[in-house]
Amino acid sequence: MPPPTSDRPWDRSAPEREGPPSAWALLPEDLAARGCPGRPEHVFLRLQRTRTWREEGLFLSREIRAWLAAHADLALPEILERHPSADGSTKLVLGLADGHRVEAVHMPRSEGDPRVTYCVSSQVGCALGCTFCATGAMGIVRNLTAGEIVGEVLVLMRQLGPQLGENVNLVFMGMGEPLHNLAHVHRAITVLCHPEGSGLSPWRITVSTAGLVSGIEKLARMTPRPQLAVSLNATTDEARSATMPVNRAWNLARLRQALDAWELKRHERLLFEYVLLAGVNDSLEDADRLAAWLGDLRHRHNVNLIPMNEHPRAGFREPAEARVQAFAARLHQLGCFVTVRRSRGRDVQGACGQLVRPAAAPVFGKVRGSAGRGPADPAAAAAAAGRPG
Repeated sequence: MPPPTSDRPWDRSAPEREGPPSAWALLPEDLAARGCPGRPEHVFLRLQRTRTWREEGLFLSREIRAWLAAHADLALPEILERHPSADGSTKLVLGLADGHRVEAVHMPRSEGDPRVTYCVSSQVGCALGCTFCATGAMGIVRNLTAGEIVGEVLVLMRQLGPQLGENVNLVFMGMGEPLHNLAHVHRAITVLCHPEGSGLSPWRITVSTAGLVSGIEKLARMTPRPQLAVSLNATTDEARSATMPVNRAWNLARLRQALDAWELKRHERLLFEYVLLAGVNDSLEDADRLAAWLGDLRHRHNVNLIPMNEHPRAGFREPAEARVQAFAARLHQLGCFVTVRRSRGRDVQGACGQLVRPAAAPVFGKVRGSAGRGPADPAAAAAAAGRPG
C-alpha cells in the first residue's frame, strides 16, 4: 500500500477545461443516446476518418452538421508551428481553444515504409516534476480532454499523414503523465481503436509512465489496453527519489510489485526506459543493479537506454559515447534485451524530455477551478480556422 495521502500533486486531479462534450470523443452509442440524427456509426466514421473530410467541412448532411454544432464542441487543435528536424521528424506546436499550447512529434520511418509514429501529449505541463524533464519544470496546468487528445492524432493524420490508422504507431511520451489523466487518455484510446473510426490497434499504442503505480494498476484492468512503458532512470530509491519525486510515494519495490501483477497477454512485452545522466546513473554498478531489479523480466522485455537530451531547464549532461556503450554491453552480458535509443528531433528540441510550452492565460471557455471567459461558438471557430465542422 502507498503511504498516507499527503500534498502530492499527482494525488490531486489536475484542472480540466469545462464546456460542451467534444464531438471528437463521442462514440456511436454516445451520438445515439444524445439524439444525433442519422446513423450513429456513419456519423462517427465521418468524424474520425480524416480521409473523408472535405475542405469546406465534414462530409455529412446539413442537418447532422447543424446538430453537431449545436450540441458538441467541434474545435480541433491547430498547428501553429512546424519545426522540421534533419532526421526527418517534425516537432509541432499545437494551439488549443483556450489559448494553451502543447507539442507533438511526427516521426516517419525509413523511406518506402508507410508507417509513422506520433508522439502526443496528454496534459498541459506535468505534476510529477522529474528534474531532467523540461515539461516537469512547468508544473501542471490542466489535463487535455479526450477530444483534444483524439484531435492531436486527427490533425496529424490530416496534415502530415498517413491517413490510414493501420500505419500509425502512437506513443504517449509527449507533455504530461498519461496515467495522471487516465480517464481522458483511455477514452481517447477507445475512440481511436474503434473499428468504425480511425482503426488504430492497441498493440501499436504505448503509454509511458514515470511510475504512477495507482494508474498502472487501473490501466491493467482496462479494455482496450495499450502497451506499457515504464521510465526507471535510477537503480536505488535514494537516487530515483532525487530525480523523480513520484518514487517517494511508489518506490522501486512497489513499482516492481505492480508490474508483476500486470497479466501479460500472449506476445505482449513491457518496455523499460532508462535516461542516462552523466555521472548520476551511468556506472557499471548501476547496470548491475538494473539487471538485478529486472530479474526474470530481463529475458523477455526490452530496456531502452536514452542518453540525456540536454535542454536549458536542467543541468544534467549526456554521457560520453564510450560510457553509454559500456553500460549497454554490461546489461547485454547480464542477459538483458537492450537498445540504445537515439531520440529523434533533438536538433529542434523535440526529443524525449525536451518538450515544453509556456502556460497561456485561457482565452475560450473555463478551466474548472479557475477564472475564464465564456465559451465561444466552437463551430464558427472551426470554420474560421479551416477546420472541419
